[in-house]
Amino acid sequence: MSVAAAVVALEAVLVLVASVLAGIDTAEGHSYQLSSGIAITILGLATAAGLALMSAALRHARRWTRTPSLMTQSFVGVVGIFLVQGARYEWGVPALVLAATGLVALLLPPSTRALTAGMPQPAGRRRRD
Repeated sequence: MSVAAAVVALEAVLVLVASVLAGIDTAEGHSYQLSSGIAITILGLATAAGLALMSAALRHARRWTRTPSLMTQSFVGVVGIFLVQGARYEWGVPALVLAATGLVALLLPPSTRALTAGMPQPAGRRRRD
């Protein structure tokens, strides 16, 4: 569980860095349009905050974090693929590594047990604790 939380925390930091860079570019007039630069910066900052909250909740094995964490890893993987295809290896390869690490960490049996504790089990299966 702690590996998954660390991956999401690192993703939060990276999104924060990208948002700050977008904000700097916008302030320096390098954005395609001022309004879109501002919007991207605000959305990035909000996303970084959301990821940081999700990381903290993962550390405490909150059940609600499983689906958004899995969706985040899928999204990061898709973005990583696009970055690699666009020859942005310095961002794409780490994104792919983070996404793969996060997916594996979330799907390992200890994480699955922790994030599904208290949920009804399928008929015929007993849970071993």
